[in-house]
Amino acid sequence: MTGVVIRKVVDFVEDTLVEGGKPAARPLRMAACAAVIRSPWGSVYVEDLQPGIHAHAAILGDLLVPRLVALMGGPEGIEAFGKAAVVGTGGEIEHAAGLIHTLHFGNLYRTGAGADSFLPFTNKRAGAGTAITIPMTHKMQDSKGARSHFLTMEFTIPDAPAPDEIVVALGAASGGRVHERIGDRFKDMAFMGVDQAGRPLDPKKA
Repeated sequence: MTGVVIRKVVDFVEDTLVEGGKPAARPLRMAACAAVIRSPWGSVYVEDLQPGIHAHAAILGDLLVPRLVALMGGPEGIEAFGKAAVVGTGGEIEHAAGLIHTLHFGNLYRTGAGADSFLPFTNKRAGAGTAITIPMTHKMQDSKGARSHFLTMEFTIPDAPAPDEIVVALGAASGGRVHERIGDRFKDMAFMGVDQAGRPLDPKKA
């Protein structure tokens, strides 16, 4: 394993002004920052991934978090967030997972975004130009079930990941879906008379 090699950093920004033919009351910004790095493990099986994780995760967080927060106008501009990693065809999915499923990476984003909840994610193996998909939910644990903030953003990097590379990405959104109006789980639970697991509600607690 060698030192951290970052080939490029890519920003993606999308502002939605009209949805369904109706102007947005407030434009929705979704942004992502991605780093294309040389995999510290290559295509050789390595039993202990921790040294590579420790050598890379915090550096990637320090690179991507301030950049993404700036694109969103500060932590107060972020309401939903998520993460993704794509390993090239020469690596293992475990390599992609290792770089984003660690507190050495995730906590840097939570702190930078002013968040306290679990980061939704994707991790996969694919070739250059694949869709990099970042699912997002509300950044605060108390609002994690807000369906308005169940979002997905997607972008591509035409030349990444190469077989020996990993793309690590963070995503953010400034709010929920434009014109959201499907309601939340609590309305469903009351209408159906069940809890979120489908069990009948206790009349004494209803």
